Amino acid sequence: MARTYQQAGLVLGRGHADKAMVKALQRDLRALGYLRRGIDGDFGAGTEAAVRALQFDLLNNDGVGPDGRAPVALRDFNKGRVVASVGTIDAALAACIDELMTADAVQKVPRAADAAAANKRALAQVLEAMSKEAPTPFLVAMVQQESGGKHFAEPSARDEDDFVTVGLDRNKGPDQITSRGYGIGQHTLFHHPPSKDEVDKHIADPVGNVAKAYAELRRKFDRFLLGADGADDRMAEHAQAALRLCKHDATSPLYLRDCAACAKAAGKVKIASGDPVHAGAALQYAPSTYYASAVYDGVPARADFACDWPYAIRRYNGGGINSYHYQARVLLNLLRQS
Repeated sequence: MARTYQQAGLVLGRGHADKAMVKALQRDLRALGYLRRGIDGDFGAGTEAAVRALQFDLLNNDGVGPDGRAPVALRDFNKGRVVASVGTIDAALAACIDELMTADAVQKVPRAADAAAANKRALAQVLEAMSKEAPTPFLVAMVQQESGGKHFAEPSARDEDDFVTVGLDRNKGPDQITSRGYGIGQHTLFHHPPSKDEVDKHIADPVGNVAKAYAELRRKFDRFLLGADGADDRMAEHAQAALRLCKHDATSPLYLRDCAACAKAAGKVKIASGDPVHAGAALQYAPSTYYASAVYDGVPARADFACDWPYAIRRYNGGGINSYHYQARVLLNLLRQS
């Protein structure tokens, strides 16, 4: 059955008046992993960017990413119908979307029948699934930063979105989505589309999703704080060679659990645009593409923690100025748990 917007001669683009038709398109773009958010009937910049990204993939995506191979190559669905990334929908592109939506091998982003209730269950499950691999309070603080603590988007009067939350990185230009973060912990995939196993275990399931985040955070702790790939802030503020997992003994019920209390006990710092990211650093706090402001007040001082997790959460986000923004925000989220 053809999509409602799959009509001969129809061109769907910015400002299109038929909101029901635009919503149908947005729902399909969301299911296919190209629209970050917004099933509202308004064909604006976000919808246009999603269409351009889909067109880019139909022209270029061979299914291979730095983390593996997708189950299908999206460019195989083009069949000569898309020739450029232009941000509008015509009958030929609509036919491509119809084939993608009906292909079993193209896994779709899951939805929730009751997103608000599903989000409450997801967060409760994460708190119950305590880990000794990495500290749960830090992970919960990261989840708040990554997805606002929401595994699913919650519909409103203006926006019908109830799909798994998704973050879209475009590090090689506006038309190419280089990676997607899914769900409560924003488990990241660099290939697209995901496999059925990835959807079942790490996208639809919030516990499996966060398990991936635990493992990645511990990997960053173990491998990216010391040595050649070490964290600059950690190296500047704690020169000792040994990594510090927790001030509590592993047999204590507070082991990797008392992090909010440590955040409360730490001194508080105010960060302003132009401040060095650590003493002697050339890199300075500044607004960025992802963070409009570089002003933070009352941030727990990372150097006052008796562990190295404040440095690990920064390296979880990579490097550069965005990772320092991320660190400040996660530490503030951690403090709010106290």
